[in-house]
Amino acid sequence: MEAYKLVLLGESAVGKSSIVLRFMKDEFSDHIDSTIGAAYSTKSVEVDQDGREVRFEIWDTAGQERYHSLAPMYYRGAQAAIVVYDITRKATFERAQAWVQQLQQAASAETVIALAGNKCDCPDSAREVDALSARALADSKGLLFMETSAKESINVTELFERIAQIIARKYKHKPRRSSRPHAAVLKKEEASGGCGCG
Repeated sequence: MEAYKLVLLGESAVGKSSIVLRFMKDEFSDHIDSTIGAAYSTKSVEVDQDGREVRFEIWDTAGQERYHSLAPMYYRGAQAAIVVYDITRKATFERAQAWVQQLQQAASAETVIALAGNKCDCPDSAREVDALSARALADSKGLLFMETSAKESINVTELFERIAQIIARKYKHKPRRSSRPHAAVLKKEEASGGCGCG
């Protein structure tokens, strides 16, 4: 089975770890801790009716600014990246654009990049980033785009499945080596701030 490195990038408290938890275990917690460094996990996704699977090696990176300098170490060699922003915090969308630019400059041209607007379960009154603007940005940059809710399990599995399908086509005859960590930092620290929706 092919193994593909996927990294999640985005500001603190946008819901990266919640997205991973929903995808990995179909669970949600209001009290998830902030990631320190990066957390590593693996999961396989079936990509066609023949039962072909893609195994994701998922790196959930820390969003706090003091860890931003570590990001290139985690996205180096990645076949896919999900840049996450919080639809209720415009600043996280603006920062997501910087993450996309950084990825497109430094990552392989083959890297599949997805833009995910998380917390789409929040009321419209809390929304600061409209889906049309985000989709227009994604289209202009050649990104996959979805709005997600880790809390309500909206489009999370679908996002990973879509990435897996794209990767399976791109790397049909190019098996990947494992990117398993030698000494990944898997610690958490208490989160602060951000909307309570997921």
